[in-house]
Amino acid sequence: MSTNQRLLEGKVAIVTGGASGIGAETVRLFVENGASVVVADVQDELGHHLATSIGLVDKVSYCHCDIRDEKQVEETVAFALDKYGSLDIMFSNAGIAGSLSFNMLDLDLNDFDNTMAVNLRGAAACIKHAARVMVARRTRGSIICTGSVAGSVGIGAVGGVSYTASKHGLLGLVRSACGQLGGYGIRVNSVSPYIVATPLVCKTLDVEASEVERAGVVGSNLQGIALKPIHVAEAALFLASHQSAYISGQDLAVDGGFLAVNRGIELSLATLKT
Repeated sequence: MSTNQRLLEGKVAIVTGGASGIGAETVRLFVENGASVVVADVQDELGHHLATSIGLVDKVSYCHCDIRDEKQVEETVAFALDKYGSLDIMFSNAGIAGSLSFNMLDLDLNDFDNTMAVNLRGAAACIKHAARVMVARRTRGSIICTGSVAGSVGIGAVGGVSYTASKHGLLGLVRSACGQLGGYGIRVNSVSPYIVATPLVCKTLDVEASEVERAGVVGSNLQGIALKPIHVAEAALFLASHQSAYISGQDLAVDGGFLAVNRGIELSLATLKT
C-alpha cells in the first residue's frame, strides 16, 4: 500500500479488546494504514505477542486494560498520550458474550451485571475518557464502538438476554454521545456484526470456528460468504478515517443484509449448543 493510500497516516488509536479477534485484525489494519496503535486488553501474553509480531516497535504498544475499571481506561488513554502525543481514534471493541440464557425466567443477574459492566459501562468509560482528551486538545476525533445485530433485535437471534440488552444499551450510548460531542467535532459511531468466529465466540460455544462460520453462512442473507473479523475491521477503518468525515451517530451493520431482510433467526448461536 503506497503512502498516499494510507487512510490513518499520523493518527493515534486505542483498540480495546485488541489482542485477538476483531480487535487484532483492526490493530493490524490501522497500522497498515499509518496509525500508531495502543493495544488495550486483559490478555497480556496475546497482547504483547501481537505488538511484537507486527514488527513496528515505534507504532504498536500493549497496555493492560480491564475496561470494567474506569481508572484503567483513564490510565490507558494517558499511556497513549505519553507514548504517541495525541489520541485521534478510540475503538471501544472489548466485549463478552455473557450467559447464553435466552429465558428471562432463568436470568442470572450476576452474569447480567458483569455483561453490562464490560459491554456497556466499559464502553461508556472509553467514550468518556477519549472524549475528554479530544475536547481538551481540540481534536476532531472518531470514537467507534463494537455493537452487534443483537442490538437491533429482541429475540435472542445472536445472543442471550444479557448480551442482547447490553448491545441495545450501547446503541443508545452511541447516539447520546454523538449528540453531545458533535459540538466539538467528534464523531461517534458503532459497527455491528452478525455472527463472527472470534476466539471469544468459539470458546463460549465450545465449537470450532468452522462451525460458527457455517451457521453464519447458512443463516445469513448474503449466501456463500463467511463473515470474518477482517470484514468488521475494514468497517472500523472506514469509520475511523476521513472517508466518513460527515458520518456520526450511525450503526454500521456488517451483517450481509441480516437485519434488512430478517432471515436466519432459527440458525442462531443457540442452535450450535443443541
